[in-house]
Amino acid sequence: MFSAPPDFASSRRMWPQGAIFVALPHLGPILVWLLAPRRMSGWCNGPRKLPWCPPHRVLLLVWTAIYSVMGYASYLVWKDLGGGFGRPLALPLGLYAVQLTISWTVLVLVFAAHTPGLALLHLLLLYGLVVSTALTWHPINKLAALLLLPYLAWLTVFASVAYRLWRDSLCPELQPQPTGEKSD
Repeated sequence: MFSAPPDFASSRRMWPQGAIFVALPHLGPILVWLLAPRRMSGWCNGPRKLPWCPPHRVLLLVWTAIYSVMGYASYLVWKDLGGGFGRPLALPLGLYAVQLTISWTVLVLVFAAHTPGLALLHLLLLYGLVVSTALTWHPINKLAALLLLPYLAWLTVFASVAYRLWRDSLCPELQPQPTGEKSD
């Protein structure tokens, strides 16, 4: 009889784990949506709306794509280190777990707590953790490390928006005046 090649059989056994790894990062955004469903759509609106602030729908699409890619990258590392949850996985997946938790915290701070200054501090920490994760993953699986680069780019955009929101909340005199209003 014909038997499937070992790689195919192996990949069929790994499919459920891969799906779990891809789905896991989405737990944080789901929690944020449950905590603040009405606040998310207007997160960057107002009389002094940032012209380069991503709309709510773009934000959802980007975070969904990035979290899915991050989950897949973590799956690649997990698989290349033999699966399971042994000692070799402690550092690579431990760093990933910490940076994922900080990422979820940033979402809560921006969308539920509306504290962009605190979110900005967490974003700076997160940036360092993602770079550390990528550097740790690189010897294990180069593709997994490269898949974190779009995340770093998005964190740069998100940090710039958080910085602007924080600065405008502290220094209203630095905010550009909306058209039709005169400055005192």
